[in-house]
Formats: sequence, C-alpha cells, structure tokens
Amino acid sequence: MGKKSTKRCDFRAVLRKNWLLMSTILAVVLGIVTGILAREFAVLSNLDKFYFGFPGEILMRMLKLIILPLIVSSMITGVATLDSDVSGKVGVRAVIYYFSTTIIAVILGIVLVMTIKPGVSQKAEEIDRSGSTPEVTTVDALLDLLRNAFPENLVQASFQQYKSKRLGIEPVNNASIPTSPMVNVVMTTQVNETKSSDYKVIGAYSDGINVLGLIVFCLVFGIVIGQMGEKGKILLDFFDALNEATMKIVQIIMWYMPIGILFLIAAKVMGVDDWEIFRRLGLYMATVLTGLAIHGGIILPMIYFIVVQKNPFIFVGGMAEALLTSVMISSSSATLPVTFRCAEDKNKVDKRITRFVLPVGATINMDGTALYEAVAAIFIAQLNDYPLDAGQIVTISITATAASIGAAGVPQAGMVTMVIVLTAVGLPANDITLIMAVDWLLDRFRTMVNVLGDSFGAGIVEKLSSKELQQMDLTSGIDIVNPFALETAASEKDKNKIKEAYVNGAFDVDKTDSVAVTETSQF
Repeated sequence: MGKKSTKRCDFRAVLRKNWLLMSTILAVVLGIVTGILAREFAVLSNLDKFYFGFPGEILMRMLKLIILPLIVSSMITGVATLDSDVSGKVGVRAVIYYFSTTIIAVILGIVLVMTIKPGVSQKAEEIDRSGSTPEVTTVDALLDLLRNAFPENLVQASFQQYKSKRLGIEPVNNASIPTSPMVNVVMTTQVNETKSSDYKVIGAYSDGINVLGLIVFCLVFGIVIGQMGEKGKILLDFFDALNEATMKIVQIIMWYMPIGILFLIAAKVMGVDDWEIFRRLGLYMATVLTGLAIHGGIILPMIYFIVVQKNPFIFVGGMAEALLTSVMISSSSATLPVTFRCAEDKNKVDKRITRFVLPVGATINMDGTALYEAVAAIFIAQLNDYPLDAGQIVTISITATAASIGAAGVPQAGMVTMVIVLTAVGLPANDITLIMAVDWLLDRFRTMVNVLGDSFGAGIVEKLSSKELQQMDLTSGIDIVNPFALETAASEKDKNKIKEAYVNGAFDVDKTDSVAVTETSQF
C-alpha cells in the first residue's frame, strides 16, 4: 500500500513539474490530427482557415509583445551586474562559440550536399516556382546591418528596422543639346559607352523590432550603469524589477501556449495546398534535415559534453519547451521568453549569463540558417548544372556564415539572406523561388537548431566563466558555502560582513548545511 502511494505521489510530482511540456506535446499532436481531418472531411474556404488559426495568432502576438521589455531589461541587468572585465570575457567567449559552431554547421552542410547531390537528378525546369524573389543586394544588406546596429532613433528601433531601397535614375539625354556635327558624334559615342541607367539609394524602414540596435545600445548602457556605482544602482534596480515582472508575464503566457499552438499547427496543416512539391524536393529536404539532426543531435551535444562534462541530453530535456515552441512559431526572437524560462528554471544556468548571452545568441547565432543556406546554394547550382570550383565553395561558406549572422531572428529571414549567397557565386537569385514552397517547414526545424545552439552556448559560457563568477560571488557575498568556515574571505572585514548577512537572514540554509543567497547582498 505504501509503495503504491509513493508511486502515485511520484507520478503526480512529475506531472505537476512537467505539465506544460506534456500539454504542449499533446497540443502539437492534436493540432496535426485536427489539420489533417479538416483537410479530408471539411470544406473550408481560405477565410475559414484564417479565422480557425486566430487563437494561434494571439499566441504569436503575446510572445512578440514581450520581446522588447525582455531584451532591454535582461541585457542591461546582465551586463551591469557583471564586472566590466568579466562582461568582456563573457562576450568574447560567447562570440567565439557562436562563430565556431556556425562555421561547423556550414562545413557540415557543404559536405552533405556534395555527397548526397540532391539536385543532380533533377532540372530547375521540372520544379514549380513559388513566391517572388526578395529584392536585396549584398553591399546594401551588409551596410544595413551596420546601420541597424547604430539606430538613429531608439524609439523607432523598437518597432522598425532600416532597409535600403534602390531607385533607378534614367541617363540624361544629351541628343537635345545643339552641337556641331563632330562634337555630336563624340557625345553620342560617350552616351552609348555609359550605363543605360544608374541607381540612388534612399532610406526606408520596414516593420519589425531592430533587435541588433537595441542589443548594442543596452550593452553600452549596461556597462555604463555598472561603472556608476551607487549612482547607477537606482537604474539597475529598476531594470532588474522590470525583468522579474516580465518573466512573471511570461509564466502567464505559458498557460495559454498549448491552446495557441494547437490552432497554430492545425491552421498551417490546413493551409498547405501543394503536397506534390514535397515529393519533388524530398531529397533536398532530407539533406537539410539530416544536417540539422547531425548538428543539433551530435555536434552541439558533443561540444557541450567536452566543455561542461555533463550529460547534454539532460540539458536538452530541460530546454524541451523552448525547442517545441521554436518549431511551432518559427522565430528564435519570439521564442526568447520561453528560452529564458527553460535555461534559468529548468537547467539552472546563472542569470548573469543567460541575460547577456541569450539575447545576443538569438540575434547573431544562426547555425541552422547557415547550414540551410550552404545546402540550398549548392542544390540550386546542381539543378542548373553549374559546376562549382573550390574557390566558389569557400565563397559560399564565408557568405553563408556572414549572411546567417545578419539574419534577423524572425520567420523566413533566411530567404532574404539566401539571395546574398546566390549572388556571391553568380547563381540566379530568382531560383530561390524553386525552394520557397517547402521553406516554411524547413524554417521551423532550423529555428529549433538555432535556439538549441543559443541554449548550449549559455551553458558552455557559464562553465568557461565559472572562475570569474565565483570570484564575484566571494566579493559580493553571494553563494557562500559553509559561511562560518570563511577560509576564502579576503579580509577580516569581509568575514564580518558575511557573518552579519547570515545572521540577518540574507542566506537560506538547506539540509546539507550549504547556503545560497536568496537576494543580492546588501553590503
């Protein structure tokens, strides 16, 4: 009887702890089944399908609503609570990790597509085109990346991104100018030798949060607050309270998430009209998905295991809610609230690391996107019987890495940066429409790999920065184990401060006699 009662209690504890994950998985399954049944047995117009997906749209709007306060508060508090030297080291480690894994993803994608050769057995004419080619040029895209990093208006950066637009300029017709016959011949020759048209670049803005610009500003703002000492403490407390309030709102949104995901998935399944395209592009899709599976299931866990010396799949299990959410909503930025919650609550990653590393990762770390762009570029070359030499393959790897870093963490941003990769090696940019019909599905899985890479990055950077974090803990009185031993205290004054904090209840003692500070020490 006692054993049955214990098992029942254990089951209830597991259910209570993982109810959100289980309900999300159930919502995904029900969404797929509902979508298939509706396609087979119900006659729905496009308007009916649109209205059916309305609860899913509400979920997307909720998650996007919380992005701005979450990024601003987390970045500022994360940087401000770190010492300037520590924040610099953490930033360098994060960038090195992100850059390294992106290069590995690109190389993996190139190896797979050159081995499997999904485009050799087909021709570009055999595949139906879908959508239109995004209008983007390599130089303007790179310059826009820098422009968005330094927005001219912080308020505008909260809801718009800068995007250059080219306008054609017709050449001046010099034939109307009266000249002598000899001069007229010379001028006619000069006009014929010049370009028929020229361009001028005008500034334009498109809807969407300028995450990169906000991160750069918050990074600098956080460093300045951290160096202001007592004067900056008021601002730090404000943003810390804002971060805590934002995470409380995220918890409320999580209650609604299974309902929103169910309708989001069902509406998407009902909205797919051409299933034949999946058969024609099956080998290409298999190549991309294989690469994503190897990178996310083998390479990233292996790096985590080597550095952290812990089971990476337990870490992945803790991030399961964020990974499922990323697949459903196909946006690493919109998934950021859930990523924070999983990394901090489930995997216990230090908040000083997550608040700094995760927003940066959601902006510049796009392993899945980089792998996809490398595969897609070579696939299009194979469809066109376009031989690629070693230099062009290197060019693809470089441009795919750079373009993925510049891709915003929003749905199908990879299609825009894909044009840059194709243009760099002389492939027709309009051939991107060949793969656009299946991109909505692949985009979801590469977003999941992007989020997984961000999460592993937070765990790895925390491990690499453990000495600096421990040193900060010792100097601030945070996370002292067995405080009355106090062997590690720097001076008698520090010992007295730690004892005083302990007596005043700044520490909570657990059953193992170790202590953890529940709030930042006041001394």
